Amino acid sequence: MSDFLNRMKQTAKQDLKTIVLPEGEDPRTIEAAKKIIAEGLANIVILGDPAEIDVPGAQVINPKSPTAPKHEAYAQKFAELRSKKGVTIEQARAQIMDNTYYGTMMVKMGDADGLVSGACHSTADTLRPALQILKTAPGTKLVSAFMVMCTQTPDFGANGTVIFADCGLNIAPTSDELSEIAIASAHSWKTFMGEVEPKVALLSYSTMGSAGGDTAKKVQEAVAFCKEKAPEIAIDGDLQLDAAIVPKVAELKAPDSTVAGSANVLVFPDLAAGNIGYKLVQRFGRAEAYGPILQGIAKPVNDLSRGCSADDIVGVVAITCVQAQLSA
Repeated sequence: MSDFLNRMKQTAKQDLKTIVLPEGEDPRTIEAAKKIIAEGLANIVILGDPAEIDVPGAQVINPKSPTAPKHEAYAQKFAELRSKKGVTIEQARAQIMDNTYYGTMMVKMGDADGLVSGACHSTADTLRPALQILKTAPGTKLVSAFMVMCTQTPDFGANGTVIFADCGLNIAPTSDELSEIAIASAHSWKTFMGEVEPKVALLSYSTMGSAGGDTAKKVQEAVAFCKEKAPEIAIDGDLQLDAAIVPKVAELKAPDSTVAGSANVLVFPDLAAGNIGYKLVQRFGRAEAYGPILQGIAKPVNDLSRGCSADDIVGVVAITCVQAQLSA
């Protein structure tokens, strides 16, 4: 277990939060729930058929039953929230029978502190209810996602831990959107990594304008936006990956950069690069990969890769608990 995950677990235990797992039909969810309860990380609510779910210590709720706790109250509130979109109470009652919508309403109404989903559903299935019900956090221009990568190379990041963004949500961000992802990811680093200051590298196939092309230009523009919006954060680019994390390469390619060679937050130019990049590091480098962690939602809701393991779910639940503690 990485130092990062151990710290998340120890912090989660200090103030137990209630986390909803909507995917009670997935065996990985059940296995993860048993581990979470055994380790004392969180109070767990599993959504699914109680006749098919046996997890001692967890609350099991079937949202498809009209007698599910607070089903009518959740439906009434959902209809109110979506009234401008023409949602009727009958439509709301039907929608709340969906596990993710029911679980998100639990978070909205204060009956749970966070939700973790995505083992067998798409990111859109997790994000849509969150945006409709919880909305974005104050001041948020763009909801984005990052991965916490705990590598086996302690020289990188904070004892091997690095943030990759955006690896799960924004397909082709503009330069302005890329700057929002970079700044949000820097704040997320501060949230989870404490005293270690973020050093944000915006990645490209170019280092400091060494190559042309639209992608390199977009990244360079994003860096300029970052420096205007958040001059207090160490952000630089465009940087090739090796220039971002390897000091000797940084000395050759970007000797004047305060970020090059020591970056701990890596921002990819688009979703293709980010998604492929984190999976390469996870599978070839045997790194622990936690997320995608959503940033910019009003309350903690986090996604999972559909290739996740039960241990990955445990890790994301621990991270979600820490987010809930900080947002309480």
